[in-house]
Parts: sequence; C-alpha cells; structure tokens
Amino acid sequence: MSELFPEGHPEGNINEQESPTHDQPLAARLRPTSLDDIAGQQHILGKGKLLRRAIEADRFSSLIFYGPPGTGKTTLATVIAKTTNSRFEMLNGVESNVSEIREKIAQAKTWKQLRNQTTILFIDEIHRFNKAQQDVLLPHIERGTVRFIGATTHNPYYYINSPLTSRSQIFQLDSVSVEDLIPILNKALTDTTLGLGNEPIIADLDALQHIAEKADGDVRKALTALELAALTTPENDTGEIHLTLAIAAESIQKKAILYDATGDTHYDTISAYIKSIRGSDPDAALYWLAKMLVAGEDPRYIARRMVISASEDIGLADSNGLRVAMDAQQAFEFIGMPEGRIPLAHATVYLATAPKSNSAYAALNEAMDDIENGKTLIVPAHLRTPSRKKLASASGTKDSELEYHYSHSFEGNYVPQAYLPEGRQYYQPTENGLEKRIKERLDFWAAQHKSTS
Repeated sequence: MSELFPEGHPEGNINEQESPTHDQPLAARLRPTSLDDIAGQQHILGKGKLLRRAIEADRFSSLIFYGPPGTGKTTLATVIAKTTNSRFEMLNGVESNVSEIREKIAQAKTWKQLRNQTTILFIDEIHRFNKAQQDVLLPHIERGTVRFIGATTHNPYYYINSPLTSRSQIFQLDSVSVEDLIPILNKALTDTTLGLGNEPIIADLDALQHIAEKADGDVRKALTALELAALTTPENDTGEIHLTLAIAAESIQKKAILYDATGDTHYDTISAYIKSIRGSDPDAALYWLAKMLVAGEDPRYIARRMVISASEDIGLADSNGLRVAMDAQQAFEFIGMPEGRIPLAHATVYLATAPKSNSAYAALNEAMDDIENGKTLIVPAHLRTPSRKKLASASGTKDSELEYHYSHSFEGNYVPQAYLPEGRQYYQPTENGLEKRIKERLDFWAAQHKSTS
C-alpha cells in the first residue's frame, strides 16, 4: 500500500474531503454533506423515495442525474459517496479523454483489491462524451469495477447512448423553489462556522426574496449573489451591513434566462407557448413568446410552429388565423429583428383569442388510421377516370353505377351522390366560430340526401 500510494499522495486519501475554508466561495463552503441538507428534490430524495432508499441501503449500480445548473447534481454525487463510504473520483465530459477514463478505472481496480472499497466514478457533463468514450465505461460498469454516476443538463434519452442509459437509473433534478432557497440564504447569514454569521449583516426580507426569485432555481447562483452583496456593501453608521432590495437587485443583476436552444427548455417552452394558444390565454402565450425571443430562439422556428397551430388548433373555426400566421411569418422575413417581434406578437394574440376547432385535423387522423389499419377502399366506379370506367363497364358494372353527376349542373351546385363506398363520415364540424356555418351547410345537404334516397 505504501509503495503504491505513499503517505501524503493525493490517491492515499482520495475519499477524505478537505475541510472548507473561508478562502472558498460561500456556495462551496456550504455544500451539503448529507441527504437531509440537500435543498429541494424531495420527489427523489424524500423519505421512502426510491433513490433515497437505494442510497441508504447502498443498493445501486449506475445513476444519471439531469437537470438545470445549480440543482445539486455534483453535490448529490459527493453525498452519495460519503453516505456509502465509497471512494470518489471525478471527470469532466469537456476536458477528459479515454486514457483518463482508463486510468481512473485502473486505480479503482487497485483500490478495490487493496482496501475492498468501491469507487464512484462521477462524470460531469456526460453528454459531452462521444460514443467511444461512453462505450469505454460499459464493461467496467457491467463488472462492477466502478459505480458510475453521470450528470447532465441535457435529456439523457436524447444525448447519451442507449447502452449507457439502459444500464443506469435516471433521475431528474428540478430547479430549487423559492421556498427552498430562502432557508438556505438564512442559514448562510447565520452560520458562524462556514457562512456569514460572524458579519454584522441585516438582510431585508424582500432582498432575500428577490435573490431567491432571480436565481432561477440555482442554489449556487443565489449564494454567490448573497456573498457578493455582503462583501461589497459597506457598514452603515451603526456598524451594520444592511442588505436592501436595491443592493440585492444590483448583486444578482439581470436574471439570466435559463434556455438551451436544443435541449429540454427549448422543447418545454415552445410546448407551453402552443398550449397557451390552444388554451386561449393570450397573456401566457405572450410571456412564452417573450421568453423565447429574449433567450435567442430562432423566430423562424416560432413562426413555423405558429402556422401549424393556426391549422391544428384554430382550423375552420376561423380560417383567417392561418392567413394571419402566414402574414406574420412573411412580415418577419421582410423586416427582421427587432421589429419582427411585433407581427409575431400580433399573430400570437390573434390565434390565442380566436375560436378553436381541430375538426379537420382530427378527421384526417381518423382517415389515416383507417387506411393504416387495413381499411383501404377502392374508388367507386362512377368516380373513376373515363378509361377506368370503360374497363368497369366491360366487366359487367351496371350503367347506373357508372353514372357521375356533375355538381355544377344542379341547383345550388349540389347533388346527392356517394363519394365513399361505405358512406364513412370523418369530419365532425363544431359550432365554434365560423365553423358553425359549415355545420349548418352540411346538415342542409344531409337532409337533401336523405330526402332523395
């Protein structure tokens, strides 16, 4: 043992974490050391939850944590190592390579042989590893050489190879709520050992509330803002550091929009936007539109989704919605940003407040389902091309069945006539908006058809 890991060598005490010092940032000093100290995440770490049971029983193999920055993915991995008395090794998906992975695995094997201690290999930003790098881990995970824990801000089902996800339990960490952040800020202010408790700080409640709200669910960001406010605010005449709302707002500055153009937030936000239009809530639709624009989403992508919604959700209840959406898309292409946001807002409000119907879309889906499920109908003889009609006549089809009635030759440009062999009805018009007129017209024609049959 002494030859492999001499006294003082970092590998000789890899599992003994250094004690926090005041030279470290506040967020690092207050990093949780037990499951109970971790903020939020009660959906996976609450009493009786699967992950907590697996950790406390030391019964897990490979784990993948994904969620926004500052939600505790790395912290949770270190707490798991401490709780299970495991050795902790860390790599980064941006900086590490295959040789480093193999080196860590070789060390894990040696440690297992000499101390019978399991190594947790934590890889941050695992989505940055290419397929070859991820594949290197697989046999060692299978053999139990290491316990793998990966962390990512991207949906692992899209960004991590399926062989690795299939061998791992995947848990999503949520942004920490304002209600969970406030106690952390208060603890930081009162902790005399690792926090700011030895400083004469008085923080207004609205100041802490502002920091918690503007941190976007990121514990690290909240603590960093609080520390900055405390360290840069001079003492007042009574010797106190008074943290006001104005100081808090300055310390955290403008709220950074949590948005990745190809990941979960991208899809979640556009989903919220479309569903707000569908739900006839113009305020919500405008908010999600604003978030996407401020975050740098491609306006053309928004316009395309808007055009789809105009047909899918508004449809025949107000066919003008499709025209408005197309006009907004064309207007944006003509004028560009920043003014291009104006027609996008115009169309958003129009679509959100328009009457809704998905009848045409639903009818098409139903017809396609019938075709895909084997209900493929032949074209009735009287609707076929002239040459095809001759073939039908030659095969014995009755003349009455071959006769096609030209609609424009009849009053009202309508004549009762079968266009589907089974008389199948797909389109079910609503009485919403202008579609009510379509329903009335179809009902009138159906009555005519019935009277002549």
